[in-house]
Amino acid sequence: MRWNELGKFLIISLAIIGGFCVYISPLSNSIKQGLDLQGGTHVVLQAVDTPELKVDDDAVNRSVKIIERRVNELGLTEPVIQRQGKDRIIVELPGVKDPDKAIAMLGRTALLEFKDVSGKTVLTGKDLKDAKAQISQGNQSVVGLEFSDEGGKKFADLTARNIGKPIAIVLDGEVLTNPVVQEAITGGRAQISGSRTMEEAEHLAILLRSGSLPVKIEVMENRTVGPTLGQDSKEKSIKAFGIGVIGVFVFMILFYRLSGIVACIALLLYVMMLLLVMRYLNATLTLPGIAGIILSIGMAVDANVLIFERFKEEIRNGKTLRSAMDAGFNRAFVTIFDSNVTTLMAAVILFYLGTGPIKGFAVTLAIGVILSMFSAITVTKFLLRFLISSSFTKNPAFFGVSAPKEVNK
Repeated sequence: MRWNELGKFLIISLAIIGGFCVYISPLSNSIKQGLDLQGGTHVVLQAVDTPELKVDDDAVNRSVKIIERRVNELGLTEPVIQRQGKDRIIVELPGVKDPDKAIAMLGRTALLEFKDVSGKTVLTGKDLKDAKAQISQGNQSVVGLEFSDEGGKKFADLTARNIGKPIAIVLDGEVLTNPVVQEAITGGRAQISGSRTMEEAEHLAILLRSGSLPVKIEVMENRTVGPTLGQDSKEKSIKAFGIGVIGVFVFMILFYRLSGIVACIALLLYVMMLLLVMRYLNATLTLPGIAGIILSIGMAVDANVLIFERFKEEIRNGKTLRSAMDAGFNRAFVTIFDSNVTTLMAAVILFYLGTGPIKGFAVTLAIGVILSMFSAITVTKFLLRFLISSSFTKNPAFFGVSAPKEVNK
């Protein structure tokens, strides 16, 4: 027996098993979870016609972009905003603790207007360059406005012509403040007062920065997915994952003995690599994503089954364990490569044509397929070569071969 080779096999195997036991829980918990796992809010918005503005394809697409900016600036974790049909927009907000405030921002038109005494609109939100929540000198929460070059000129002209007169700052038809102009303001900046809290001022600033919606938006559905339902889905998914992995382990060890043990060790490394890649890509884990992971595990084992069956066939034809292993991997590679490429093609199609959870499934499936090829072909072969080279056993029965015709010594 070659203790050096056996030692390498044991050290690598124990390192993989130990790393899996230590890091699998914190690694899986570090990945962002979708609405179906952690709960949150599901909102359906609908664009509606008004006498002034009609809903068309361009208006809905622009509304989606504006809502995306508003949601992203709220700092929510991995929101999903997508168009549905002709005039609807689906918004999913995972982990939202106060959905009412978020929903109030989504469908608000946020049309900002500066009007003179006669009621004429001189500036709008289109003239803004930036808007930020600030604390004024009087320790009040205000929104600081910065105009574009053209907007600054309009504002300077507006204030110069209305000294001693009020200027109304209106948002969606509601007067936010109505200050009296003391002097011409030429710096291209202004303030909106009236916010009761800093949070309220920040929300108003977000609305103004993101721009006004081109059409009226109404909330058609507001469904909250509670943490209990999300936790229940998560626990069932983890249970299904565990049962699937244990079933795979039992099958591989029962039919392929030592080869099956090697495949199971490589599978543990595969799961850790998959979760690590998802964390690095800042991916969001959803129920369809978990389904993609489980499916890719089955495909990884499928590759090992093809290799080990070839391996057993070569042993029955009289080859040594080492040469049978090399032949098994080499001859099964083309079949494995072809099957994985076709699966990758399907995943790419699902990603480009699908939406929301379907894209998540496609991403996890594609990543899983690529990593499963690496673990099934490279890692398994690496470990199996150390085990066979150690001469731990030369009995083919330990590799799942019941009755070889002849084995060359």
